[in-house]
Amino acid sequence: MYNVRVKKYTASVARERFAQALDEAQRGEPVFIERQDVLYRLSVEPAGSKPAAGKPQIEVLDSAVENGLWTWGWAQGQMKFRGRRR
Repeated sequence: MYNVRVKKYTASVARERFAQALDEAQRGEPVFIERQDVLYRLSVEPAGSKPAAGKPQIEVLDSAVENGLWTWGWAQGQMKFRGRRR
């Protein structure tokens, strides 16, 4: 029939071989971890899709700002926005 390898770890061994257990689960192999007579199944969830890009919430009016060519400066006792040289 099917030749499916089932991996069963104790909690302490799973802690030592955590990366290995994750790799096995990712390959589709059933992985179980037993701790205090409770059996846990390690499974892989598919990555969720990214939300669609929407309309930007901030409108950039100055190209220096958009390109990161700005800084803050101190002038006449106040913080002022100023362009930065490249």
